[in-house]
Amino acid sequence: MIPHRVLPCLLVLAVLVTALALTVTGHGGLPLGGWYLLDAVLFGAAVLLLRAVPARWVAPVVLAGGVAVAAVGLMAPPRTSDDAYRYVWDGRVQAAGISPYAHTPEDPALARLRDPGLFPVGDGCRAWDEHRTAAGDCTRINRPAVHTVYPPVAQAWFLAVHPFGGGVRGVQAAGAVLAVATTALLLWRRGTDKWCAALWGWCPGVTVWAVNDAHVDTLGALLTVAGLGCAVRRRSVRGGLLLGAAVATKLLPALALPGALSGILARRPTRADLLLAGAALGAFALAYLPYVAASGPAVLGYLPGYLREEGYEQGHLDRFGLLRLVLPDGLAPWAAALVLAAVVLRVLRRGDRRRPWAGALSVTGTALLLVAPGYPWYGLLVVALVALDGRWEWLAVPAAGQVLYLVGGQAVQQLAYGAALLVVLVVPVLRRRRVVRAARPALAGQWLR
Repeated sequence: MIPHRVLPCLLVLAVLVTALALTVTGHGGLPLGGWYLLDAVLFGAAVLLLRAVPARWVAPVVLAGGVAVAAVGLMAPPRTSDDAYRYVWDGRVQAAGISPYAHTPEDPALARLRDPGLFPVGDGCRAWDEHRTAAGDCTRINRPAVHTVYPPVAQAWFLAVHPFGGGVRGVQAAGAVLAVATTALLLWRRGTDKWCAALWGWCPGVTVWAVNDAHVDTLGALLTVAGLGCAVRRRSVRGGLLLGAAVATKLLPALALPGALSGILARRPTRADLLLAGAALGAFALAYLPYVAASGPAVLGYLPGYLREEGYEQGHLDRFGLLRLVLPDGLAPWAAALVLAAVVLRVLRRGDRRRPWAGALSVTGTALLLVAPGYPWYGLLVVALVALDGRWEWLAVPAAGQVLYLVGGQAVQQLAYGAALLVVLVVPVLRRRRVVRAARPALAGQWLR
């Protein structure tokens, strides 16, 4: 018999799953932005109602909801990103015994690997996810004239997924497996606060970014959660290997490494600290070795060009939006580096080694606030760290990225990330005030006694 306190949560969760299904399939009459807003409201309501669920029911409800939230992402092809088609291509190229860094997708040398799924014929090439090659062919692979940008562990994942379908549906299914595995791992790590795992498992971003769009960032998030969990249990070598593999998946998890070394500057570094750092560096280097042997310096792929294109070079007007409100364009990147260095230094000096995810969240969230990217799936790592740490206010950061991705424009960038910064700063103040007010009656009672 299901307790009556579980039923309201299950009802709202069912409505959330229905709304997410309509979001990814494009049905229901609302514009995409309207569905995103409704999804966010239902997500918040479901998590609040979860707090009233009896403790022994929390884990099964969170896991069942996580499976449902991930599953609905499989109901349609990617709707808002075409990155998954590059994953399919890179996996196919490797399965043919060719380095993914050696050729661009439009290279005639790889023409034999083309199929209508990635290179559609006779449809006019007018869909949002279709592009022209230099030779005039149509492809669903974005940037067909450039080499792949993805690091070696991501490439190994693309190759591992290739035999299971060899198409975008297989990559989506793999994303669902990663998303549910992350939910299960978070439930195991969270101890008594298992409800926090729902901050990942039920997040609408898991449906859209991790499964429907199938971004490989999900693998990086899973490896980071696993690595930080090992670090806190003093399994330093294993933790370092997992964190190094996470960095070799998407680079962004490098921002979690200071958290894994929390407080190291306030104490004498231990053998465990050195083992973790060395294992992370070693795993990252070893992951590149096979590809370096096959492709040499070409393993960098399109990364330098990607960074230029996405505006991380000094003075680019499309990044560092909040800092450019108060600083000249040329100073904004330097100011961002200084602020991020200060946060890293604080984590290394005053971070809690028993809660390495707290420092990892602070550094990662701050970096995204400073850079203000327009790709919301970069925030998947933030969502996973929030589920570990419990500071839900940081979810405002990937939400800001989603608004910017949907609407675009410098004013929207500054407004969305400005609102996220406000949430991140104000919510902890309100939380502390609530704790102080709750403690006053107890302190007064002690004084009277």
